[in-house]
Amino acid sequence: MTDPADICAAALASKAWPYDEARKLIKRWPDGKDGPMLFETGYGPSGLPHIGTFTEVARTSMVRNAYGEMTGAATRLIAFSDDMDGMRKVPGNLPQQDMLREHLDRPLCRVPDPFSTHASFADHNNNRLREFLNAFGYEYEFVAASEAYADGRFDETLRAILRHYDAIMAVMLPTLGEERRRTYSPVFPIHPESGRVLQVPIEVVDAEEGIIAYADPQTGARREQSVLGGQAKCQWKVDWAMRWVALGVDYEMAGKDLIDSVTQSGKVAGVLGSRPPDGFNYEMFLDEAGAKISKTKGNGLTIEQWLEYGPIESLAFYVYREPRKARSLGFSVIPRAVDEYYQSLAAYSDQPIEQRLGNPVHHVHLGRVPAVDMPVSFALLLNLVSVAATDDARVLWRYVHRYAPQAAPETHPALDALIGYAIAYFRDFVASTLVRRAPDAREALALADLDRRFASLAPDADAAAIQEEVYEAGKAARYEPLREWFRVLYETLLGSTQGPRMGSFAALYGLAETRGLIHEAISRKL
Repeated sequence: MTDPADICAAALASKAWPYDEARKLIKRWPDGKDGPMLFETGYGPSGLPHIGTFTEVARTSMVRNAYGEMTGAATRLIAFSDDMDGMRKVPGNLPQQDMLREHLDRPLCRVPDPFSTHASFADHNNNRLREFLNAFGYEYEFVAASEAYADGRFDETLRAILRHYDAIMAVMLPTLGEERRRTYSPVFPIHPESGRVLQVPIEVVDAEEGIIAYADPQTGARREQSVLGGQAKCQWKVDWAMRWVALGVDYEMAGKDLIDSVTQSGKVAGVLGSRPPDGFNYEMFLDEAGAKISKTKGNGLTIEQWLEYGPIESLAFYVYREPRKARSLGFSVIPRAVDEYYQSLAAYSDQPIEQRLGNPVHHVHLGRVPAVDMPVSFALLLNLVSVAATDDARVLWRYVHRYAPQAAPETHPALDALIGYAIAYFRDFVASTLVRRAPDAREALALADLDRRFASLAPDADAAAIQEEVYEAGKAARYEPLREWFRVLYETLLGSTQGPRMGSFAALYGLAETRGLIHEAISRKL
């Protein structure tokens, strides 16, 4: 086990982005903080949780861990759900659309669950998110706005907002269009009869008592109402600032699309006498059409969908990389993310501490990196599923065991799971795209030469020996560069334009079976 002092020294010098972020907090509290450093992530449960939601908790946890490694100081992480937000529109990917439309503008915590599994729509989405976070083992405190508003945690800050009403309006109004300025309020009362969140102008009647007045949109009559104890909620930019102030948040990151919101919320926090948290603005994930992922549009890859085809660690690995770069987040990125995760995991144990702290898996596993033996790549398994023409994991295990005799489902559960992921991914995304083309005359001669070379090898030849014959066959056929020869093999034997190292593939599938693929290809000669 690495000495914490060695980790601390290496962390203080590391240029990995979580350590860069943690340095902001060291600078924020140069003499140390009296109490735990408080990290926060925010989630609006207006739709099913997508990977962007998981991403924010994962990345924040990475910064939190980095800060702990650098300082040894105590930390807390609050995962906050704004379930008091009014439901402004109905996501198109939900059932019971008509029922949900009847509850527009009601707090999400009071909208019935269209799946009929939880007390409310927000409760359903909150629980889905918590299940994923718990499955990964993240340590966090879940706070729902409905509970925090109702139990009075925000009451004192709500009074401060009313006391500084004019100053907050001076911050917010210049950022709004003319029509919105006429109706804007930093505090939204919740109508006591309809239960709807009202976006109406307010008058501060008594800031210390938390009393406001507004014109009832149903009757036009003046109504006085308390904003305390869950009878109102803040407009979200003010709400963000209120949470920072009331909870004492030191660090919160946000998407690049919220840069202006971070600025305005920071100004409101300043009006309330507090320093806004540190953080950074990460780039947004895009769907496969290049559009920004949105919960309400339902165009994002859900966490469950990723977990059908890859382990959750591969998802955390993908979101660690290049947080300031916009990247596609679709099904097509999963195989590479899985393989790069296991490659990084395999390299970790032999790396010096300085390189370990730059290895993504250190941050994925928050410094507690497991030892995993993964003798077969995901890409190789996809090709095996293709040529073996089976979705029976037991059959595939026979090939794997021949390639890696030490492996078995009982001793290698991660590999067993990977075989299941490969079966599912091939079925849903690969099978319909494969077309094994016929070789032309030159290609058929080169394939025949490769078959003769394979015939001269021992049946149990290893991947390196097989790969050498692949190289020699390509050179003999004068393919230049050799990647053109590899392309021939992929297109005629596997039916794809890309593929694995053929030596590794043939060792896994079997020399005799691979020669069978060659014979089939030659028989299709143009």
